[in-house]
Parts: sequence; C-alpha cells; structure tokens
Amino acid sequence: MKVALFTDTFAPEVNGVARTLKRWVDFLESRGIDFRVFAPETRKDYLFTNSIYHLKSFRFFLYPECRLAIPNVIAVREQLERFQPTLIHVATPFNIGLCGLHYAKKMNIPFVASYHTHFDQYLQYYNLDFLSPWLWRYMHWFHRSAKKIFVPSEETLQHLQQHGFTNLHIWPRGVDCTAFYPRENNESFRKTYNITARHIVLYVGRLAREKNVDLLIQLAKQMSSSIHWLIVGDGPLREQLKQNAPNNVTFTGFLSGEQLAEAYAAADILAFPSPTETFGNVVLESFASGTPAVCANRGGVTTIVKEQQTGLLCPPDDLNNWKKAIEYMLENEQERKQMGKAAREYAQTKDWENIFSELLSHYEQVIHTRHSHYA
Repeated sequence: MKVALFTDTFAPEVNGVARTLKRWVDFLESRGIDFRVFAPETRKDYLFTNSIYHLKSFRFFLYPECRLAIPNVIAVREQLERFQPTLIHVATPFNIGLCGLHYAKKMNIPFVASYHTHFDQYLQYYNLDFLSPWLWRYMHWFHRSAKKIFVPSEETLQHLQQHGFTNLHIWPRGVDCTAFYPRENNESFRKTYNITARHIVLYVGRLAREKNVDLLIQLAKQMSSSIHWLIVGDGPLREQLKQNAPNNVTFTGFLSGEQLAEAYAAADILAFPSPTETFGNVVLESFASGTPAVCANRGGVTTIVKEQQTGLLCPPDDLNNWKKAIEYMLENEQERKQMGKAAREYAQTKDWENIFSELLSHYEQVIHTRHSHYA
C-alpha cells in the first residue's frame, strides 16, 4: 500500500483536521506504509520530511488563517509518477483536492474522500447563503467517483444522507488520554493567568464567526464575577472580541501540549457554542481531562455529549438557556464532578489505535476491490 493524501491543512497548522491527519500519517509510518502528503506551504521554521510535498499558497481573504494552494500540476504529476500510489485520499474538495481528484481519474488510482467541514453552514456567517445550492451541486460532482466517503460523526453522516450522498462511512476521532487527564492541583496554572475567581469556564477553538464565540462574551458581561472566562485560540475575530470583553475574560492565544492540557484540567467546564462542528475534537479532549461541557445542541458534538451525563446541550443562540446551564453546572459541584468522571470514562473508549486500524481496513478493502476487478 502506498497512500497519497491531498489536504488544504496540515501540521504545523493548529486545527482539528490538521492534527488528525498528522496523527494518521504517523500511524501509517508506524505500520511501515509509505505515504506522500500534498499540502499548502506553511511556516518556514517547521521541520518537514521528504514525505510532505508543499505547494505554493496564499492567505484566503475571508479567513487569513487558512491558505489556498496553487498546485503546480506538472510537478504534482511528476511526484505521483515517481511515488506510484495505490490509493489517493482527498481531505478537501477545493484546490488541492481537485488536483488529487484529477490525477486519481487520469492515472486510474482508487480515490477515497473525507468530509471535515460543513461549508454550507459556514456560508450563512459570511452572508453567502445564496451560494448554497451551487455548493451542494459541486460537492455531489466532486464526491461521485469516491469509492468511500469518510465522515467523523453520526450527525454528519445523516446530514450528508439528507443531501443525497451515499457510500458514507464513519471515521470517528480519538483522544490521547495520557496527554489529557484530570489534575488535582491547578494553582500554578491559575497564577500564570492571574486567575483568582472561584470558577473557570473555558473555550478552546478558532475565534471566527461560525464558532459563535461572541455568545460567550455576552454571557461574561451578564454572569457572576466569580467566573473567569478563558478563551484559548486565535482567529479573525480575536481583536473585536477582546475589545468587547469584560475584565474577567482572558485571551491566551493558541496553546498546545502541556499548556493546553493544563487549561482543560484547570477549568470547571468547557463552554463550546459552535453550531457548525462535524465532530468537536476539543470536546473530547476536555472529556479526557475530566472536564464536562456545555455545548450547542447542533452538529457533531451532539454525538459526543450525553445530556445530563457528560454535559449539557443548549439551543445555539438562546442566551438565557446558556446562562442557566452554566450556572447549574457551576452551582452543583457534586453533579459536575460526576459528569467529569463519566466524561473521562467515555474518552477512554476513544482510542486512536483502534480508530486508525479500522480506517486502514477501509483502505485495504478499496485496494482489494480494485485488484479483484482487474484480476
């Protein structure tokens, strides 16, 4: 098996898709499976290997944190002819993904796709709803030749089924429960960010319109000063959110590794108002840390959060409902701790090794079917 992966985001970028795909190719490497990743160029100081082929790119004007690649089709073809992949996996339907799809067809290489983003739901946050019908037509055209389409959650699978997609398979997400775990003492973390309030409510993720983070700023203005709001992440709305935020809100920027793990463990709850998730990796990381969550009752997080067991679900824009849910969690310490314990136990069932082994089996089925066809 030799795998060519086409993606518009990859390490060292900080987002759920990039981190998942990096873990995936690390798994392939551990199994002795050769791969090539075709991704946009990123930081110059990041250590890359010969397995990563970087394409010229530029910042997307609507989303400066994202880069749009300009594939050199001749160079990509040369790379593929030299590598001779037995399978092409496309993790984006745009730019680089189109390049992958083109050569899968042209070189007669089996093609699978993974769906990571509800682009149709993003459109409304940028006043581009009118593009939705054309987007779905394009998505159908792009995916129709895929042998399998991998989605991260049952909710996402149902969403695509409602839009007429078939041949869908769930590729869930896992979490490293040795990196994220409960901690008894958080005094050092509190001192780092000068937190003296009784409770910490945490958000982790991009600071962008489709994440609905402004709702947390509104809550911070209305709720008790005994809560410190910790906003972890970065994005196009950071400065605007900071200007509107009261004094008990701290913006940390991106955190990773031990610092991120400490943030999860120090928090009383994770508040995650994004209604556009296909999964919600940060919720699973929070659960592994023993921290329950209050989330928007929409999208992939509804697959993870069990109401009154590992957290609470709220209508995405119902400020009063969110306020009551967060107050309930903070005021009922025993129940909150029980939810945190159940959340940790749930996270421990989400082992990356098993998840990746199943995805590898899907790859093998596609390749075997192709070989059988030509036998």
